[in-house]
Amino acid sequence: MERKTADEYPQELLDLFHEWQHGEIDRRAFFNGLGKFAVGGVTVAALFESLKPNYAWAQTVSPDDDDITVGYETVESPKGNGSIKGYLARPAKGKKFAAVLVIHENRGLNPYIEDVTRRFAKAGYLAFAPDGLTSVGGYPGDEQQGAAKFREVDGKKMTEDFVAAAHWLKKRKDSTGKLGAVGFCFGGGMVNQLAVLLGKDLNAGVAFYGRQAGIADIPKISAPIQFHYAGNDQRINEGIKPYEEALTSNKKKFESFMYEEKQHGFHNDTTPRYDEASAKLAWQRTLDFFKKNLK
Repeated sequence: MERKTADEYPQELLDLFHEWQHGEIDRRAFFNGLGKFAVGGVTVAALFESLKPNYAWAQTVSPDDDDITVGYETVESPKGNGSIKGYLARPAKGKKFAAVLVIHENRGLNPYIEDVTRRFAKAGYLAFAPDGLTSVGGYPGDEQQGAAKFREVDGKKMTEDFVAAAHWLKKRKDSTGKLGAVGFCFGGGMVNQLAVLLGKDLNAGVAFYGRQAGIADIPKISAPIQFHYAGNDQRINEGIKPYEEALTSNKKKFESFMYEEKQHGFHNDTTPRYDEASAKLAWQRTLDFFKKNLK
């Protein structure tokens, strides 16, 4: 299927898609809403097909790339759901590497996140992407089912699963002990939470369009944080000003970037919300930030 861009869709339609992906409306309401835009010979089914993720577009680093090694690992999580499975990628050569925890959106460990994990390995990092859906059978291979499963998970236990994964990754023999975390959407919010929960055990965090942590918890943050926000993401953006003012008053290190007129999810190269220029710029800023704070 030919890739379309966000500019080819009305903002109202993109907002409807966002609401459905984040569980704010159900499938019936989403498809009823699509009907308004099914005009000029375009069917609801065709609109849906053009909006939903196409994971063939996401693979930028092959699992068979000679420069990396990949596989799946299971981490014990006694305070969470017992264990959490995830995708591990690391450079093929070398003994110790700075580590990056990669945290998915609200649909589990899908092919896009696995590719992001390989991108970090290609850049010289030991990278691990835990699947928050492990306790309900893992990412099911389908976005709609993944979103439904995500709502079944015990949120507090899942948070503990990510904490366990972070400690496990930091303490691995092939880790230098320097730990970064990056996340997207739900994962961005989880990075903000981990900055609070891990304290000095986290050395750097990068949050893509994620919900901010509680202002009362800011004194617990030790790691420098980099934020990436999309201009057309009003609900997330409502929290930016008070949060950054509180970070500043608490003398916390952070840097924040706004990608004007871009959509929530602009880094995810599997949907029309992807913006190539913004995604590449944000990725380079992420790599530079981690290089400064982890290497």
